[in-house]
Amino acid sequence: MRAAAACILAVTPALATSAAPAALPAAPPIPATSFFQLPAASSAALSPGGHFLAIQEAGPKHQQVSVIDLRDNSRKVAARFGDADVGYFRWVNDERLLFTAGNRYAQRFSERYAPGLYAVNRDGSAYRQLAARTNSVLWSDTASRMLPWHTFMLDGVGAQDSDWVYVADVDYVGAGYGYTEKLLRLNTVTGDRQPVVSPPGTRRYLPDYQGIPRLGIAGANGNVAIHYLDPASGSWKVAASFPEFSSSSGSFQALDFAADGRLYAAARTSGDTTGLHLLDLASGTASSEPILTVPGHDLTAALVRGKDGLLGARVLADKMQMRWFDPALQAVQAAIDAKLPDTTNLVTLPLRRATDWVLVESYSDRQPPFYSAYNTSSQALLRAGASRPAIDPGRMGQQRVLRYTARDGLQIPALLTVPAGQQGKLPLVVLVHGGPHERGTRWEWNADNQFLASRGYAVLEPEFRGSTGYGDQHFRAGWQQWGKKMQDDIADGASWAVEQGIADGKRICIAGGGYGGYSALMGLVNDPQLFKCGIAWAAITDIQQLYDGHWRFDSDLSKDFQQYGMPTLIGDPATHAEQFQATSPLHQAARITQPLLLAYGDDDRRVLPVHGTRLRKALRAAGNQQVEWIEYEDEEHGWGKPATQIDFWTRVEKFLGRHIGPDQKTQF
Repeated sequence: MRAAAACILAVTPALATSAAPAALPAAPPIPATSFFQLPAASSAALSPGGHFLAIQEAGPKHQQVSVIDLRDNSRKVAARFGDADVGYFRWVNDERLLFTAGNRYAQRFSERYAPGLYAVNRDGSAYRQLAARTNSVLWSDTASRMLPWHTFMLDGVGAQDSDWVYVADVDYVGAGYGYTEKLLRLNTVTGDRQPVVSPPGTRRYLPDYQGIPRLGIAGANGNVAIHYLDPASGSWKVAASFPEFSSSSGSFQALDFAADGRLYAAARTSGDTTGLHLLDLASGTASSEPILTVPGHDLTAALVRGKDGLLGARVLADKMQMRWFDPALQAVQAAIDAKLPDTTNLVTLPLRRATDWVLVESYSDRQPPFYSAYNTSSQALLRAGASRPAIDPGRMGQQRVLRYTARDGLQIPALLTVPAGQQGKLPLVVLVHGGPHERGTRWEWNADNQFLASRGYAVLEPEFRGSTGYGDQHFRAGWQQWGKKMQDDIADGASWAVEQGIADGKRICIAGGGYGGYSALMGLVNDPQLFKCGIAWAAITDIQQLYDGHWRFDSDLSKDFQQYGMPTLIGDPATHAEQFQATSPLHQAARITQPLLLAYGDDDRRVLPVHGTRLRKALRAAGNQQVEWIEYEDEEHGWGKPATQIDFWTRVEKFLGRHIGPDQKTQF
């Protein structure tokens, strides 16, 4: 189905002789498995002192963690399971690793896929299971000495200077926005544990320079409460409180602690976007001028700190980039970039920098990530692993970040991926991100858009109004605009691509999952002359059903989000009932006449499968016989299993080929 396969070599008659060499056959499409199977290497971490590099990689059957001794480049498997992947991992100290099992694509704190908690030495010795894993062990005397299955790693690495770590005992009141964490201190060798006094309702902790959880982020009744552990009294105090589901004045995102105990945070003190500020938690005051800003973007950053202060930051603009304040590290970055000129190179320092090794993650729009260790003294670059070695970057599509103007004048950021070696009036897939009130895209290799590009399709991914990351005005402009101005932004992007000569106006399909699936359906409703077909997975089909879905006891939309977040962002059922009906695909099913591919997971607790079954029934009743239906067993909100990913995207390829593929004659 690749457009490249349909290319015809144009020659003048005088040159079209029998002596001309035969054209080489087009290369076969890259298999879907190369895009969607588990990566050959998926993450890496330096030990605190920097002598060892742990890397998560593909084992004989499942993902495992191996450790590379950077002194001699030897490699040894440290952790693997016979029946599951190693999930998340981190260093406890220079000798020991903490890790989980199970589905690494499951939602955080998933009750269905509780991953257990395990520890092992870097050479594979002194293995110990610390917390039970759902459905993995029969209850026994040994199991009874473990922590319960709802014990999870904390965000943040901690001090990494002993066998002790902090973990979270999670209490569920509905996942997603509806869990709280109680602190425990856990010895990873003996299994001993100590309770730690925690502020009520906490959902996240942030460690200080000594690795002690000193900030607790709690939420209730639509508000966020920021608690901090006062070093003078040893008690938790409230430092700030602000609405959780809106970008109100005084709100901030905690990022890291400074050496003097103040807090680095992303905050908006003036203007439209957030920047990096220092907050004094005791007084509640913030620095008047930002330390770091990213023009046109809210600050999204991971800070790099040294023992005496801030060294730099990994920040997200149109793409991820390193910003170094330290001149020596600026020179290190320049040396790495000179060795790897075709990729973005993200540098991670070891916690204590006892050696000259740093970790480098490299990627581009066409190059999937690969991991290296770089020695800042010898300038040696040691390749540790590549995520998708079967992918040829030369055959990948090229991406560019752009801005187009919506019908009311608002600038809409978007990511455009164009198939390698092709241009001009291509079949187009408009891929709508989920959330929707989050950032959807960045410049990087992505399996979804590159798979579509490898089949000959241009892919446009709009950051429609209501998306976060582009300032407060852009975010607020999308409030209560589902199916309305948010939808217009997406249609305007497709029209822009046609006007620019990028897309064939008769071969455009709209696709997405979650909210993106809802938008795909509303695109078919609102703009039937523009969109030839639609692909929707885990799609919301009735806005009112989102509010009514709490009748299912294990729905992961919490009452707090339903009561406070949804009325602000989506609308109030009491006052927006007419709008909900006009902008719900289920109630507008008779207007959907185009071919449609619908897919759901049978265990989706966020968008209940009834959304899909009711729409399918309504479409059939309205006479649309062009609906393809898939329901995947044991899948939640999105696809967690590689087999599901491969099956789904193979179906998408065939569906697109039938309706907007290079050889299709399109009529409306």
